[in-house]
Amino acid sequence: MDRGTLTTGNGNPVTNNQTTQTAGFYGPALLQDFHLIDKLAHFDRERIPERVVHAKGAGAHGYFELTKDLSHLTCAKFLSGVGKRTPIFTRFSTVGGELGSADTARDPRGFAVKFYTEEGNWDMVGNNTPIFFIRDPLKFPDFIHTQKRDPQTHLKSPTMMWDFWSLVPESLHQVTILMSNRGTPDGFRHMHGYSSHTLRLVAEDGSSHYVKWHFRTDQGVKNLSAAEAEKLAGTNPDYATEDLFSAIEKGDHPSWTVYLQVLTEEEAHNYKYDVFDVTKIISQKDFPLQEVGRMVLNRNPENYFAEVEQAAFSPSHMVPGIAPTPDRMLQGRLFSYPDTHRHRLGANYLQLPINRPKNHVNHHQRDGPMAFYNFGSAPNYEPNSFGGPSQSAGAVEIASNSAVSGNVARHQYQLTDADFEQPRALYNLLSESERTDLINNIAGTLVVTPVVIQKRTLTHLYRIDNDYGARVEAALKKLGSDI
Repeated sequence: MDRGTLTTGNGNPVTNNQTTQTAGFYGPALLQDFHLIDKLAHFDRERIPERVVHAKGAGAHGYFELTKDLSHLTCAKFLSGVGKRTPIFTRFSTVGGELGSADTARDPRGFAVKFYTEEGNWDMVGNNTPIFFIRDPLKFPDFIHTQKRDPQTHLKSPTMMWDFWSLVPESLHQVTILMSNRGTPDGFRHMHGYSSHTLRLVAEDGSSHYVKWHFRTDQGVKNLSAAEAEKLAGTNPDYATEDLFSAIEKGDHPSWTVYLQVLTEEEAHNYKYDVFDVTKIISQKDFPLQEVGRMVLNRNPENYFAEVEQAAFSPSHMVPGIAPTPDRMLQGRLFSYPDTHRHRLGANYLQLPINRPKNHVNHHQRDGPMAFYNFGSAPNYEPNSFGGPSQSAGAVEIASNSAVSGNVARHQYQLTDADFEQPRALYNLLSESERTDLINNIAGTLVVTPVVIQKRTLTHLYRIDNDYGARVEAALKKLGSDI
């Protein structure tokens, strides 16, 4: 394919892209060689800060097709009319590792979907697990620090991880998932996705329901054993990225069937668990999955950096008819995600093509670095006397009219038996071989930590289930622990 004449950044044709201007054959390079300086200066700045979390990932384009009309639950236009298709971009990722880390690391997987609706973008920013490690955003920086590198050794530290988890036992539901084979999915195509948080759908009349989103893989769930994941990390650290790209390239388009769990406000407030506590699931026996749509990925990115690396997702990117809830972790993410995008990509990150909504954007946010759309001579304030834009009198406020009240304080979650019931149910659901892998995975990392951390962890595991605690203790002793 002929891609035309090579030019400099300012459009001048390049006559020689192999040789620097010098003062004579053996002379020094010249500062006047704009092409050299421009090329090197750009090269020096080609790497942007990697994501603090979810640094390593892969993405693809596709569509969401609605199979059940939801206009009785929400005024969101893309959820009205069976058969309606909405273009999407989906990014999968590992959480704790750096950009060059292995796809098969024991880690939750990010599952983020950008819906390009006619009312703006909605970002469903979830994981491949229905829960999370913590339920208060004030703990999030500390938690992530334990998943990164020790500040002294610059090595990954099981001691840091287990110290935090054993001191914050609300995490042990997610830890049980992580240390099972579900902690190492076989690529991105063979895992489910979840909103994790409880979200709110708001109807045209202002009524609302609480929902959890489930994306269930049509390829079937597949996981890797610890040995398989470790082998792939050494032989093909980009295994999941390659698998997704290759499948789409050859026309084997991965898909997910999309479901909702739906609760009335009364049902949510009377449920046996706090539906806004992201360390808890809402039982599918109590609130069965309702199929609402299908997600298909059918087009690979043309340019990884422009589309996957610069894609910016945030749970605060909502459309009329979808609203936040009092989930504390969700509330923290509403701020944190756009804030990190502004740091990583700049104040105008929403103007990048991969992030720009498909509908017309019309606001007064002007200027700043890389501002491509400044709306010309239109006024940059409101109200004004020169033709708007003006606010919409007919739009449904996404927050709805939900009432809040209470004393301002740091209301602390208390650890209760409820925090151990769901990990107990999960443990009892595992097959014998899955339990064996779980026990070995835990013991293999826990054994290198100080005995005080091992004992503290065992106390919690026994509280989950006697068999769970006893088998981990036995495995630790077999590995030479002094507990």
